[in-house]
Amino acid sequence: MLTGPTIDAEETLARILDFIRERMEDAGKERLVVGLSGGLDSAVSSYLAVRALDSGSLTAFIMPYKTTDPQSTKDALLVASELSIAHKIIDITPMVDAYFDRLPEADRKRRGNYMARTRMAVLYDQSAARHALVLGTGNRTESLLGYTTLWGDMACAFTPLGGLYKTQVRELASHLGVPARVITKPPSADLWQGQTDEGEMGLTYEEADRLLYGMVDLGLGDAELQAEGFDPAFVGKVRGMVETSSFKRCMPPSCHP
Repeated sequence: MLTGPTIDAEETLARILDFIRERMEDAGKERLVVGLSGGLDSAVSSYLAVRALDSGSLTAFIMPYKTTDPQSTKDALLVASELSIAHKIIDITPMVDAYFDRLPEADRKRRGNYMARTRMAVLYDQSAARHALVLGTGNRTESLLGYTTLWGDMACAFTPLGGLYKTQVRELASHLGVPARVITKPPSADLWQGQTDEGEMGLTYEEADRLLYGMVDLGLGDAELQAEGFDPAFVGKVRGMVETSSFKRCMPPSCHP
C-alpha cells in the first residue's frame, strides 16, 4: 500500500527558515502580520516566523466572529503567549453583520467566504499601518483540493507551508513544540458552529494526503491508484477537486490581443 508523504523535520525547518528570511530581504521589510485562528496552520506559521526572525517582528491578529468557538480564541492566545508576540483581538462581527443584514437570504458558504475576506482586509490594513508583510498560513493539501477562499485566506505575501501537506505540517508542528491541543484538535475554519474541514470536504486529511502524494508527486494514473487500494469513487472525487480548483492556483489570466 502506498505510504503518505513524510518529511525530515530538521531539514525542512532549515529550508523554510531560509525561505522566510529571503522573502523578507527581497521585499525590504522587517515585520510581519498574521491572522492567528487557534488552528494548526496559523500556529505553525507563527512559530516559523518567530524562529526565522524574532518575536518582535510578528504581530498576530485574532479575529473571531460571534459564532467562533471560544476555545479557538483561547488557543490563539495560548500560541501568542508561548511565542511572546504582540497580539490584538478584533471582532469582525459588526463588519460582517452590517453587510448581511441587507442580505438575510445568504447561505453559510457565502457568509464564510465573506468572513475570510473580511479578515484578510483587516490584515492588509494592519500590514500597511506597520509597514509589514502578510504572512500566509495555507498548506498544500488545501491548495490542491481548492479548500481555500480566493482573496481571503489565500491572500498573502508568501506562505511558508505552501509546499507541505497537512500531515507534514503536523509533523513539523511537533518538532517545533506547538502546544499539543492545537496539533490534535479537529481542523476547522470555524466558519459556523460545528464546522470541520474534514466534515465539509467529506474526507480525512490522512487519506487525502496519501492519495494526493500518489496522484501529484508520483504522477500515478487512476488505475494505478486503484491498484494501491484507493476506492475508484474517492480517486474520482479528489481528482475532480484538484482539476476544478486549478484556477485558484494561478494568477488571473490576461488577454493580450
